[in-house]
Amino acid sequence: MIDEDYLRLTLDIAKQARAAGNHPFGAILVGPDGTVLMQAGNAHGDAGDRTGHAERVLMTQASLAYAADFMAGCTMYASAEPCAMCAGSAYWAGVGRVVYGLSEHDLGLLIGPHPENLTMDLPCRIVLGAGQRAVEVVGPLLEAESRAVHDGFWK
Repeated sequence: MIDEDYLRLTLDIAKQARAAGNHPFGAILVGPDGTVLMQAGNAHGDAGDRTGHAERVLMTQASLAYAADFMAGCTMYASAEPCAMCAGSAYWAGVGRVVYGLSEHDLGLLIGPHPENLTMDLPCRIVLGAGQRAVEVVGPLLEAESRAVHDGFWK
């Protein structure tokens, strides 16, 4: 599989999250051998957790399950660019690569000042680039498909 194939899996998870009453975001962790190790959708609606972003939930699970040296060979795929909180969680969990769909900037333009998702126009490359170890960042990819998951949601 290639990056776009994995990214489409996150879009399916985002659709499932939306159908369950959560915000439409999804993320997966892929191991060094290309195996999907775990996945998470947004958990905001489940418990009212405003920090329940798919990427943060996934990285919490991953940091409890895998050592940092293993995580360095893993990729986190996300339906949208990780926000500052989620990029920080990817960094601290030890992930070596991040691939995302819709950019945080374009997500902000799409959502506007929605009280449940006040986006920060801060690219994850800046957050991850401020760390003491390198994290490869790829994206945005599949922007139209990534944007479509949000159609009509934020009104």
